[in-house]
Amino acid sequence: MAATEQHHILPRPQFDKAPKLLIVRAPYYFDIVDNLTRGAQAEIEAAGGTWDLIDVPGALEVPSAIAMAERMQDYDGFVALGCVIRGETTHYDTVCNDSSRAITLLGLQGLCIGNGILTVENRPQAEVRADPAQQNKGAGAAAAALHLIALARKWAQGRGTLGFNAAQPS
Repeated sequence: MAATEQHHILPRPQFDKAPKLLIVRAPYYFDIVDNLTRGAQAEIEAAGGTWDLIDVPGALEVPSAIAMAERMQDYDGFVALGCVIRGETTHYDTVCNDSSRAITLLGLQGLCIGNGILTVENRPQAEVRADPAQQNKGAGAAAAALHLIALARKWAQGRGTLGFNAAQPS
């Protein structure tokens, strides 16, 4: 059903200065995450950006790595990639909820993050969503990060004109 739905996709943002992104991925299901990665890399390059890539053990470690990179490196944005497939225990719910919540909290702190951690019921769902020739969710996550970078840059340019401005003496 999801494969046949039509979605509105925003036009790719334009940049005066190439954005630099960090792709943080949890390659537990390597083939699926590799597809997500290829989609994200292609989207970043199509927007004129550059990327670095790091791997972490699992989806729960993705937000921690992003937070460390934000403190210690110079990136404009981040792409979170991984795949969580429902299993027989409640661990699925913990990983899905906590990784998503942590990424959201980092975003609320001002980080430009595209969340491409798939949370699916089974492997076929993951394969369709990760495949660059099908749903291409890796590219979607990169596009989200790029749009947030463009928005942050736009608002940063107008920073001096927002809010209260004291009257200047004549």
